[in-house]
Amino acid sequence: MRTAIYPGSFDPLTNGHLDVLQRATKLFDRVIVAIARNESKNPLFSLDERLAMMKSAIVPMKNVRADIFEGLLVEYATQQKAQAIIRGLRAISDFEFEFQMALMNRKLAENIETIFMTPRETYTFLSSRIVKEIARLGGDVSPFVPPHVAAALKKKLKAAQ
Repeated sequence: MRTAIYPGSFDPLTNGHLDVLQRATKLFDRVIVAIARNESKNPLFSLDERLAMMKSAIVPMKNVRADIFEGLLVEYATQQKAQAIIRGLRAISDFEFEFQMALMNRKLAENIETIFMTPRETYTFLSSRIVKEIARLGGDVSPFVPPHVAAALKKKLKAAQ
């Protein structure tokens, strides 16, 4: 069984993330969305909230499951018997960091490949950070995230006021 890990903070999940994920499901028998525990990023949503939002979004995708991980990604990928790590690239500016990470991951676990995927051009400008900023300023994020994520953003930001 060909397994890939699609890691990220997904704070929040965007349509760009889902686009990459949907295309990865065509390449692999199983894709695990691995939500990273990274408190240094000061996430808006808790790990449990991000996991719940992801689980809701992946219901139609039969070969996808969501999980939480911490520590080294390649160690998690090895535990899951994954052959690949999926990384999304929106712009050339993403490439340098992602390339360095891919090389380091290869050094740590040479049997796990990193595959770079670009989202549809509709989503190349999209990031979780931008979505949160639009939502904080009262803008409509519904074109950029699934409906349940838009509702969660609205509720979270209203509670913070």
